[in-house]
Amino acid sequence: ADLASIVEWQLDFCSRPIFDDRGKRMWELIICDAKRQLEFARFYPSNVINSTTLKNAIAEVIETFDLPRPTRVRYFRSQVKTIISKACGELGIQVTSSQRCTALVRWLQERYDQVYRQHPGFQENAPSILSMGVSVPKEVPPNYRGEKWAFVQLSFQALQEEIKLVEKGSNFGEVSLDMLTELPSPDTLIPGVAVASSRDLALAAWTNSLELASLSVDKKNSALVLSSGASRQWFYSYYKKSKQADEEADLWESAKKAAGGLHFLAIQPSLESNSCSGLWILYDFPAPPV
Repeated sequence: ADLASIVEWQLDFCSRPIFDDRGKRMWELIICDAKRQLEFARFYPSNVINSTTLKNAIAEVIETFDLPRPTRVRYFRSQVKTIISKACGELGIQVTSSQRCTALVRWLQERYDQVYRQHPGFQENAPSILSMGVSVPKEVPPNYRGEKWAFVQLSFQALQEEIKLVEKGSNFGEVSLDMLTELPSPDTLIPGVAVASSRDLALAAWTNSLELASLSVDKKNSALVLSSGASRQWFYSYYKKSKQADEEADLWESAKKAAGGLHFLAIQPSLESNSCSGLWILYDFPAPPV
């Protein structure tokens, strides 16, 4: 594995449903990259949980594996923001709260069955101390909102052409497909949302500052809900309630399910435009088991 090329980490530092001899919860630090070439896991007693312990462990991982200092560490639990931010900040590492920690969550799912369940101190029904809370949606700030929008579909082949433009730096966006265990066939239709704006470049730049995760339909409020960061929810756009509009929304959600949760957001100068100024590959990210 070419560990020298790993510059982004995914990290979780949290209690587990495992209790030590004192009846206290064990904590665990796990670190990996998107392709899981790097994997590090270590348990800690609850009385050493602080930013210094975490900082020392991160420094040790860098030294032991002979890694470059990561440019960014993603984490998905907003409750441990302070401890992670302090530890990484003292090492000059940028942190991002994000649901884009698929490799980490999948590894957690494996560890739950293969490691935690096998541990003599495992307690299946132990309540989670740091459960994954999802926030109530707020109105998205006006500078993140376009003028028009539409449900759209693109073949995966056509989507890949747009992805290349982002990878070349021609457009704004986040187009990693690392969350997929296998790529769709070229003719698979991928659902998305196209947003049109006369200030498309500015809107794309603003949108790029959000760590986007997914879009979903909220039929009760006739709204599109944008999920970002670790747990933020935004009312992104609205539609006029009608039977036809609700049916269209249902079809879009069904198409998303058929694509395995894969979808996208495109920002364009107009809905008729063949080019986009920003493209974000979105995904219905799995919830962690603990």
